[in-house]
Amino acid sequence: MKALIAMSGGVDSSIAAYLMKKAGWDCIGATMKLFSNEEAGLAEGHVCCSLSDVFDARSVANRLQIPYFVFNFQDDFRRCVIDEFVRSYLNGLTHNPCIECNRRLKFGRLLRRAEELGCDCVATGHYARIEKSCGRHLLKKGLDESKDQSYVLCTLTQKQLAMLNFPLGAMKKSEVRAMAAQLGFVNAKKHDSQDICFAPDGDYAKTIERIRGCVLPRGKFTDADGCELGKHMGLARYTIGQRKGLGLSFGEPRYVVALHPEENTVVLGAEKELWSRTLLAANFNWIAGQAPAERLRLKVKIRYRQPEQWAEVEPLGTDKVRLVFDEPQRAAAPGQYAVLYDGDCVAGGGVICRQI
Repeated sequence: MKALIAMSGGVDSSIAAYLMKKAGWDCIGATMKLFSNEEAGLAEGHVCCSLSDVFDARSVANRLQIPYFVFNFQDDFRRCVIDEFVRSYLNGLTHNPCIECNRRLKFGRLLRRAEELGCDCVATGHYARIEKSCGRHLLKKGLDESKDQSYVLCTLTQKQLAMLNFPLGAMKKSEVRAMAAQLGFVNAKKHDSQDICFAPDGDYAKTIERIRGCVLPRGKFTDADGCELGKHMGLARYTIGQRKGLGLSFGEPRYVVALHPEENTVVLGAEKELWSRTLLAANFNWIAGQAPAERLRLKVKIRYRQPEQWAEVEPLGTDKVRLVFDEPQRAAAPGQYAVLYDGDCVAGGGVICRQI
């Protein structure tokens, strides 16, 4: 049985490769070249896809005595991830490019390349688990709660899950690092990447301006009635729930409560305007392959690191859901993902449209 191992140069994917080979798989290591640091306006070595990451991945592959390749997916990444990120933020959406990269590149383009190479599966260093039950594949949380990545895997389908392997799903990060150190891997103590790979400094607006080659258009801050409160520095610099960095002073706290790209306005209001019990989510992917026939009670995350919250889930056709939470939720941002959990299983996920 042959496996393609997605090797980023980090410690997680390196141990995934080691565990797959130890389990008897015929392994091929591969790094996806997604963009150049020059394109991101960054010095060499600051982010993933750098030459040092390729060297680290190749070093581990050589140590494991497995073939290693670098696949150039830069055009796909630019079209499917970076351009979509820019479009979304310019349209007032809080986009999650990591989920889109998983959907379109890692579990789209890379899976197809694996099939072309005659591989039976693709293994990655994600902290999540796949189990089979009653003829279906279940996507489950990683056992290390502090590292669980099931949220960003919510777009996976039954066909994809059947061809995936997550060797680290039952491990803790500390165990992974200890194993890498024992094996003498060059990246045993390498820091994890924390931010969006093509915007590692966290300044999304500056990244968008660099990509577009122009300054974001300025516009108005308004209240809910449309009265002007001041000037903003570009719509993409703001997100729902934001208080700091507005450059304005009021007698009481004001928060970003809405973004209107058509008028290029940012609406400010009181914190109470950020809370809602009901959300709509679209482009919904049900892990089981089809929407349930009736309402469900499930737990929901509306952000990656948010604790799960109980809600009544009402399917609306095949790809939309209405979520009614037991308790009001704060600052649900259109463009982010709402991910549903049935215990430790991911039921599905979709893009938040709006709160009601």
